[in-house]
Amino acid sequence: MCAFKVPIKSGLLCGLLVTTMAVSCFAQPPTESDYKSYRYSRLGNPNDLQTQSQPGAALMGGGADQDPSFHWLCERANGGDFLILTATGDDAYNPYVNKLCRLNSVATLALPNRYAAMDAFAEKTIREAEAIFITGGDQSNYMKYWQGTPVEMAINDRLREGVPIGGTSAGLAVLGEYVFTAMNDTAYSKETLTDPYNKRVTLGSGFLRVPYMEGILTDQHFVKRDRLGRSIGFLARILQDGMATSAREIAVDERNAVLVDEHGEATLIGKGAAYFIRPTQMPEVCKPGTPLTFRNLEVYKMIRGAKFSIPKWNGAGGRGYKLSAVDGTLESTSGSLY
Repeated sequence: MCAFKVPIKSGLLCGLLVTTMAVSCFAQPPTESDYKSYRYSRLGNPNDLQTQSQPGAALMGGGADQDPSFHWLCERANGGDFLILTATGDDAYNPYVNKLCRLNSVATLALPNRYAAMDAFAEKTIREAEAIFITGGDQSNYMKYWQGTPVEMAINDRLREGVPIGGTSAGLAVLGEYVFTAMNDTAYSKETLTDPYNKRVTLGSGFLRVPYMEGILTDQHFVKRDRLGRSIGFLARILQDGMATSAREIAVDERNAVLVDEHGEATLIGKGAAYFIRPTQMPEVCKPGTPLTFRNLEVYKMIRGAKFSIPKWNGAGGRGYKLSAVDGTLESTSGSLY
């Protein structure tokens, strides 16, 4: 019997996402075909080639892909096997990456439910990858289908072993320690500032353990979709709800990427910007049905050519300012929110 239920698309399982793990139960005993519901396609050498990867994270803000970001991941794969992970996407990245890079293979593994994420082939494929990339789409699928499975364990093991990882859009959303899970569709800035406990604000943690992303929330499509207000609301909720005593955020514009090397030093690819946000105090007013008041968040706007050190949480060549939400309205010391 299922103890908890959440809305699902596949009808195959029921479950509840909590902040540290995913707890699920099957509605009926799975069959062999359920476990084999993954899709896999591969270009290049059909045999595994083990190479020594170099750690790093490519935080891609969504929109058109940036070739230099994929070149960077490929270089860190050191000629090995490049694996694209998705829930419901296709294998369109295979020819794109294969054309850009010299690798042993490029493959896409689609894991559209929890059965697929428990199959031994899925785990083995991830453990043989020298670079991992998570596509855009719907991050709620990644949390519902992969969290608490051998797939999650395999990804985290490879990260500990030095394999680089990248993600775009929804794929970026799950690279931080804290995740906007989008269980009730997307969240909007105006609604979140007006009521940080509105039903669209669903947050989780404990999924992937990407180096230098501890204590960090990520967001994407940032300026294009005006997501600053919701990000401030997410940070307020993380602190107010006791998920953490401190939290930070890295938010990336569309068609841009933040590349984080093995030392936690970040550079920007693209003509837009990335935003490194850190609260300096607890929210003053953060409760259901009430506009948010949350003052003095430090913001560093990184532009092309600027640098940022995640371990030191400071940068050079960008612009620093402070933001506040007062009765649900954003204020900036620079005269510009972005």
